[in-house]
Amino acid sequence: MAVLQWIPNGWSRAKVATALGVVSFAVSLAACDGGKQADKGKQAAAAPPPPAVVVAEVVQRTVPIYSEYVAQVEAKETVEIRARVQAYLAAQHFTEGTIVKKDQLLFTLDPREYDAKLLQAKASLEGAQARLGRAETDERRLKPLAERQAVPQQDYDNAVANLDTARAGMASARAEVVQAELDLSYCTIRSPIEGLIGKRLVSPGNLVGKGDPTLLDTVSSVDPIRVAVTVSEAEYLKIRTQQKAGRMAIGTPLELILTDGSVFPHKGKVVVVDRAVDLKTGTLSVIAEFPNPDAVLRPGQFGRVRAPIDTAENAILIPRRAVQEIQGMQTVLVVDADNAVALRTIKPGDTAGSLLIVRDGLKPGERVIVEGVQKAKPGTKVTPSAAVADASEAKAGENAKAQPAAPAPAKAGGK
Repeated sequence: MAVLQWIPNGWSRAKVATALGVVSFAVSLAACDGGKQADKGKQAAAAPPPPAVVVAEVVQRTVPIYSEYVAQVEAKETVEIRARVQAYLAAQHFTEGTIVKKDQLLFTLDPREYDAKLLQAKASLEGAQARLGRAETDERRLKPLAERQAVPQQDYDNAVANLDTARAGMASARAEVVQAELDLSYCTIRSPIEGLIGKRLVSPGNLVGKGDPTLLDTVSSVDPIRVAVTVSEAEYLKIRTQQKAGRMAIGTPLELILTDGSVFPHKGKVVVVDRAVDLKTGTLSVIAEFPNPDAVLRPGQFGRVRAPIDTAENAILIPRRAVQEIQGMQTVLVVDADNAVALRTIKPGDTAGSLLIVRDGLKPGERVIVEGVQKAKPGTKVTPSAAVADASEAKAGENAKAQPAAPAPAKAGGK
């Protein structure tokens, strides 16, 4: 009725229907527009916040350049424990797989046969001493008589010959006693060095030493322990050049990375550089020694020796974990002052621990994403938080201040 009040008098039914249609359409448009505005408001209220990422600042400093070389652990001394005389193995006096001291008793053989031989040799020695005494008496008695020609010269000559024979017999008897004592001593087997003893190869009760000396066990020294690496001829010459230029110090401690990725807690040093380059491989053998008080390292283990081989002055550094490879290009995600993300292509250089040297593409003070890369998209905004440097990055920073240098390490297998 309210709508009909404004309809002028005299309008036809058609005009009235048209007017009502226009009013209805206007009302519908207003209702749709109001719905869209409400939807936009809901969407704005439901929009998620920018994703959280972890960023690291690009820094510039002088750092050592490291290289890694495949290495194998070997004992400084390895001794085979063998039975040197034939006898039955009487007893074992050690625990397999443990550290034994120098001169520690390891095995005993049945000594009865060699006790008897020693007694026999001593009896023979006493007989030889008696014969020597009689021969000396005869020679002393006949010598003045032969000088006065009171006895035939032949008798004196025979006495002298008998004396020489008795002296030779005496020497032979003494040698037999020494040999018998030596054989008897071989029945007691001791460790010639301090080291780690392995699994026994012969059990007590078995006959050993028949024919060739029987291998009973092996002892290897483990503290210090040696690590063998090889370095190419070109790398060796480069290292020597760096040392002469004063960019690398001789005797810098080396690190050993074990097969599980952990770093051996004790540092090593180069002790032997081989005298010649291998003509077949073009490499030079180098031996390093590492303290090994807990016997963690065992002969035959593999690992990687890490050594600083150069120094990079004023290098641009970022964590290696910030780098992505896209279509063969090395890239990073950079967060600007407005927390907007941008994709940046870089030119990588050498590594310094867990840090990467960037030759081109970044400037000191910029921020790169190290965690949450999957959530960040170029052109969008993020909520950044500062990264906490891991142990290797913190260590690289310490090394950068000290600027250490490397000895002449060796490489087998490359970086």
